[in-house]
Amino acid sequence: MSNPPQYRRPAYTDPAVFDQRVGGSDPAQISQAAHDTAHALVDQGRDAADPEITERFVRLAETEGIEAIAELWAHSPARSLAGALWRIYALRAAVQKSPERISEYCRLGRSNSAPSAIAGVTEPPSAEEMTRLADAILAGMYAGEIDVAFDRAGAFCRVIARGQALWADQHRLAHREARVLTEKATQLLGTAEELESAARAHRAGTLD
Repeated sequence: MSNPPQYRRPAYTDPAVFDQRVGGSDPAQISQAAHDTAHALVDQGRDAADPEITERFVRLAETEGIEAIAELWAHSPARSLAGALWRIYALRAAVQKSPERISEYCRLGRSNSAPSAIAGVTEPPSAEEMTRLADAILAGMYAGEIDVAFDRAGAFCRVIARGQALWADQHRLAHREARVLTEKATQLLGTAEELESAARAHRAGTLD
């Protein structure tokens, strides 16, 4: 992590959209590099057991740019440490981009059976609480149980997706806007399933 390369801060990327850019490098080498960097980063954070280092890794997207993280991990299989880690960073970037709107989706998506990912969040959930929650979920990768971090991220995706679908129903959106938001909710549910699958694989000792 010493003397990291500098990247131009990129435009926001929706967490449910994972680029499929075609590169000229050997795919096997790219896959191995993604695997190695993800494991090295997580292992370093967990071995240090230092809140300052955890905070540094949580804020990696601000210091290096979300695009730099995408270049490392976005093409990795969803059921891998690199792929799951990318999805959590992308989810956090989405919350940071529009915390007020995410808090509205959370308010709509919550129910009496809402998953533990949002336990302790007050009603109505504030934009600040959404940002803190996203940070806490990502911090769990470096200072908690990895499978729990994946499950919390997946549960959070489910709450937000439900809120998006309800928002589209309740706000008399134009047909195109409603369709786009409903599609995003469907994609986010897919992301939730991928993260939950990664959690199960980690518990079984089969996560790449």
